[in-house]
Amino acid sequence: MKFFADTAEIADIKELAATGLLDGVTTNPSLIMKSGRDFIEVTREICGIVDGPVSAEVVALDHAGMMAEAETLRKIADNVCIKVPMTLDGLKTCKALTSDGTMVNVTLCFSGNQALLAAKAGATFVSPFVGRHDDNGFDGMDLIRDIRLIYDNYDYRTEILVASVRHVVHVLEAARIGAEVMTAPPAVIKALVKHVLTDKGIEGFMADWAKTGQTI
Repeated sequence: MKFFADTAEIADIKELAATGLLDGVTTNPSLIMKSGRDFIEVTREICGIVDGPVSAEVVALDHAGMMAEAETLRKIADNVCIKVPMTLDGLKTCKALTSDGTMVNVTLCFSGNQALLAAKAGATFVSPFVGRHDDNGFDGMDLIRDIRLIYDNYDYRTEILVASVRHVVHVLEAARIGAEVMTAPPAVIKALVKHVLTDKGIEGFMADWAKTGQTI
């Protein structure tokens, strides 16, 4: 499974990239606003830190506007992935961009039917939002299972990018189901390494080592 960081915070991206665990980055207008940075500037900086896809989202809602914004965004770097909404205009834009060799992430997916449309439009990635799905009384991981089944039935090449990841169980379940990618806040990615028995084991080893009086 590929790990993407869902953030526009440069320090967090650099820290995760240094571990070798980071395969890409996803951003959105809310994350850009939170960073307080210029959209183009911060996207360019992120693209220079990671080699993998960096999702940069259009804000236009019509096809012509999306195409114009995508033209600006894909000039930033070769690893920019244009993020478009799950709408008819978004799908039309997806088809046009992927046909031209541009990576596209279709976002705000909440149903198997929507994921099917994204794959038919040639999306590189589809982003089902599991956390938001859970918030509204549905099971977000059931959505991932539906999409995995549909894509396997027809051998679609669109990669399932599990988004709106809230905790480590989402990551585990997505991996069990076979999603190709998950994107999560840096705190969730860092939490994957934590286990109470690991902590207790380290504590015991360190206590015993101190008793030896040795150094390395």
